[in-house]
Amino acid sequence: MGTRRRRVSVIDFISKPLKWDDLCMEIISKPTQVEIKKAAQALMDGNLVAFPTETVYGLGADANNSKAVARIYEVKARPTDHPLIVHISSSSQISKWAVEIPDYAKTLARKFWPGPMTLILKRSNLAKNFITGGQEYVGLRVPSHSVALSLLLEFEALGGSGIAAPSANRFGAVSPTSAEAVEDELFEYLNEKDLMLDGGICSVGIESTIIDCTEKNPRILRPGYVKIEDITRNTNGKIHHFTHDITIKAPGVMRFHYRPKARIIISEQADRGDGFLAMADIATPPGAIRLAAPTTVDAYAQQMYQALRLGDKLNLKNIFIIPPDSKGLGFAIRDRIEKMH
Repeated sequence: MGTRRRRVSVIDFISKPLKWDDLCMEIISKPTQVEIKKAAQALMDGNLVAFPTETVYGLGADANNSKAVARIYEVKARPTDHPLIVHISSSSQISKWAVEIPDYAKTLARKFWPGPMTLILKRSNLAKNFITGGQEYVGLRVPSHSVALSLLLEFEALGGSGIAAPSANRFGAVSPTSAEAVEDELFEYLNEKDLMLDGGICSVGIESTIIDCTEKNPRILRPGYVKIEDITRNTNGKIHHFTHDITIKAPGVMRFHYRPKARIIISEQADRGDGFLAMADIATPPGAIRLAAPTTVDAYAQQMYQALRLGDKLNLKNIFIIPPDSKGLGFAIRDRIEKMH
């Protein structure tokens, strides 16, 4: 529990003739239910709320409010034809946003929601072009983070239908997995009516698995924590495996994405002063700067974006990375790394 205002620099006052309160976004740490209800009301009022999920932090707006959603695109500098994921509180809310829902999608929702999985479905009339990027499909997810679920329930209790929430960072940059990272990324673009709920470090650390459910069989558009093997088991093996050759636009499926400022090199030949990220059992090259030493693949996923942000804070020019094996979650990690260089 606790509230503070985001940090403000002298440059803010020089560059913008504004008062202190005009530059202050409220940050709520370990939010109580009363504070979460306040954040839900802020969404209803058309403001933005950054909040934690198990994957990464999201920047949320009322998914039915075109002006609020437009602010997400403005704050992130995101192309307006790039669709947003709508977060809902449970699978019972799917029929509000989607039509012609295949049985396998219902099975996946029952098995993996709440959790790090997004389903792409044919949209209902509720899902407008400003959410879908003009496509006839909508992305839906039920997050498992307790703060996110509480926010969704409070928002729905006020009459809301869903929260549109891409990752809370500038477009194309590394996704934030902590409130501090959100503050570093977006503090100068948010105002005193916006809020951030600080729910600690995200437990998963990479974005959700995205599954196209608009055809006879499911297709993986973006790998994630819900693994290909898990999906295959729950769809009787009838699945189109991951490919970059897709026509549906969805978050995070661009060929180049998730980039830090430093140059990413997949190699263990780091020189003195270079950043280095690898599993703990791989020795740090002499003189290299160890950014993280995860002991498991799950820990690698959770720590990767934090490590890359640390490299940027240290003004490193190069970060050398050794990805984990491509099995299971390692496949999703490699997908993110491949989009960085």
